[in-house]
Amino acid sequence: MDVIWRDRPELRAPVMVCALRGWNDAGEAASAAVSFINDRFESNEVARLDPEEFYDFTAVRPTVRLTEGMTREIDWPLNTVCTAPVPGAEGDLVTFRGVEPSLRWRRFTENVVSVARELNVRKVITIGALLADVPHTRPVSITGIASDDGLLRRLGYDRTSYEGPTGIVGVLHHAFAEAGLPSASLWASVPHYVAAAPNPKVALALVRAFEGAAGVVVDASELEEAAADYERQVTAAVASDPEVKAFVERLESAVDEVEADSDSEQSLPSADAIASDFQRFLRQRGPES
Repeated sequence: MDVIWRDRPELRAPVMVCALRGWNDAGEAASAAVSFINDRFESNEVARLDPEEFYDFTAVRPTVRLTEGMTREIDWPLNTVCTAPVPGAEGDLVTFRGVEPSLRWRRFTENVVSVARELNVRKVITIGALLADVPHTRPVSITGIASDDGLLRRLGYDRTSYEGPTGIVGVLHHAFAEAGLPSASLWASVPHYVAAAPNPKVALALVRAFEGAAGVVVDASELEEAAADYERQVTAAVASDPEVKAFVERLESAVDEVEADSDSEQSLPSADAIASDFQRFLRQRGPES
């Protein structure tokens, strides 16, 4: 059996969020975002996928470490399912974190879908990050796809027009939709000229996108500080190289032109939508806030 269960907790209409390291995780932003979300709640591991059937261990190698300076332990590629109660929110939380498999993608996705069904997940959010011609000085661009157009419109994200090779995150989103589970896939753009990983600014943008899609409030003050430090450090590095600085300025101009054209066509969200989001925020924060 590929899924190894440790517990099957009773959850309140849970939302599931998924990210996997690998091709869909530029700057390790998506996996960092889900790890951050998982760590902000009282989460417990309830299941994991046996890696034996899904990895070429010459490509995705296990690692060895010393425990207490003497005993050697082998760490295999992990795909873990955690759950957490979210008081004040509409439902609880399920997180799925892992590594893009080398083999048997359809069987892998069938296992993840079966986990979602076993835990009575009502909505799935997959997140990813891709390298793009975007400047680090501008807000992170988020695009998405959804199992139905109404869901994407409610989330307020632009529909991606991407066509081409996909990774396991795209395959997972398709599998959830085929299984009849409402699902959204949110994608962030990562500046291709910054090699630092994880990228906290993009991770923060994905956490905020998850909040709106899941109706869950995440205390991200720590990540906000890391994102601000990241932007200052990258800006200082760019300023020290005239060629890179000129390149970034060209990217800024191109993005500003596109956003100016887009803003002229967009309308503000309705008062009802703003009020609904604010009420949800207050409910989850509780009376002490």
